[in-house]
Amino acid sequence: MRPTVLAALFLACAPALAHAQAGPQPAGTWLTPGGDSQIRISRCGAGYCGTIAKVMAGETKDVNNPDASLRGRSLIGVALTRDMRPAGEGWEGSLYNFRDGKTYSGKLAMKGPNVLELSGCVLGGLICKKQMWTRVD
Repeated sequence: MRPTVLAALFLACAPALAHAQAGPQPAGTWLTPGGDSQIRISRCGAGYCGTIAKVMAGETKDVNNPDASLRGRSLIGVALTRDMRPAGEGWEGSLYNFRDGKTYSGKLAMKGPNVLELSGCVLGGLICKKQMWTRVD
């Protein structure tokens, strides 16, 4: 009975395991296109989360946050991506844009071992903006 249960568990998890092992993964530190910040992406549960690791230029406080009580906090450690889960050729979840204080549906997709494409969308994916991030480490 025990081998049957283990086999069933393995088969149930196989698609997620296959995706997790396929190609480059987004874990690491990434430089944004303008070179003004670095984002650290790491595993969180079954997905990936990203936080601001370093601000090299521009505003250092979360001044556009819709919650007035958070506008004075440092951007370092602020979560930009949350719960990015495997979907298609990448990962989908939510993205916080500290430049406008809004949260968008988003996607991450590896475009090579050192290039990560980030897409933020509104209106159910009708309008999207993309950025290419480069790996720092």
